[in-house]
Amino acid sequence: RTLFTSSFTSPLLNISSNYTDSNYTDKTEESDGNLVVQATVAILLSLLTCATTLSNAFVIATIYQSRKLHTPANLLIASLAVTDLLVSVLVMPISILYTVSHTWTLGQVMCDIWLSSDITCCTASILHLCVIALDRYWAITDAVEYSKKRTRSRAAGMIAIAWVIAISISLPPFFWRQVKAEEVTSCNVNTDHIFYTIYSTFGAFYIPTLLLIALYGRIYVEARKRILKQSPKKTGKRLTSAHLITNSPGSVASTTSLNYGTNETSSCDAVVSANNQVKVTVSDALLEKKRISAARERKATKTLGIILGAYIICWLPFFIYTLLVPICTTCTFYPELFDIFTWLGYLNSLINPIIYTMSNEDFKQAFHKLIRFNCCRS
Repeated sequence: RTLFTSSFTSPLLNISSNYTDSNYTDKTEESDGNLVVQATVAILLSLLTCATTLSNAFVIATIYQSRKLHTPANLLIASLAVTDLLVSVLVMPISILYTVSHTWTLGQVMCDIWLSSDITCCTASILHLCVIALDRYWAITDAVEYSKKRTRSRAAGMIAIAWVIAISISLPPFFWRQVKAEEVTSCNVNTDHIFYTIYSTFGAFYIPTLLLIALYGRIYVEARKRILKQSPKKTGKRLTSAHLITNSPGSVASTTSLNYGTNETSSCDAVVSANNQVKVTVSDALLEKKRISAARERKATKTLGIILGAYIICWLPFFIYTLLVPICTTCTFYPELFDIFTWLGYLNSLINPIIYTMSNEDFKQAFHKLIRFNCCRS
């Protein structure tokens, strides 16, 4: 009987042992796979954070070093770069840790500081886009009058208003925050207060987005009008310059403007008198200037489309998700999807300095000078 029992249970023990070993191996492989994924995600997000920090730091340094860029409009761009730099320094590094581990280990106080910094800096970055768009709108629709009002103090006032609005959106959660006795394992904005969710999402995104669309729409229309006005026609009047050359002593060269009804002739030498010789030369300088101006308007129009498109692509998924969480109680929400949308919004802080500076020739020249200067010093 003992022999029978032993022979019967031995295979069972082997099966159980094999199952345990197989289960342990599977868990080990799964754990190793998770570590690889986490390490890959951490590296990619760290590279994104470093790129955001460096690009915005270079924008700030370029504006600071170049006196030519010390204008009210560029002051707004510098302030946007400072805001995006704060996002990359204060928000993104901690977000990497939280995204990879999915567990908050830094305590309640650090959670409050991080959340308030996240909401304030990201909202301020979005509002800076509105401030820049508003400045450009006034500059293109009321150029003469606004050129007198376009001062550094006015730009500083607009920047201050953007930060005040951003802070007013980030502060309300502190009033109903409850100190938890147990250990904090998650750090998220409380979505139980649906009115705050609506207030914060509309104040930080939906209203600014409508404002941006309206402003850039008007800027686009005005730019198109200028392009059509500045486009050279096949027939029409052209500006020529006539230089009077006098053979008599003490004579003075003079310049007059002549209008020709055709543009087929590029130059003409004519009219010779006994004492005077008049050399009439058709000038293409004005038409060339118009062509250059029209090209700049087209480039500016394309830039506006890129700015608005990048902003909406980066932030729209996040704010739709954030607004749906407290409203749709029957919906299924995935934390991984929220992480993707969050980092897509952070990506806008990297795109901003690239778009605003690479589309500006003055920035390009100053940026190259800054790089050459640093290379020479090193």
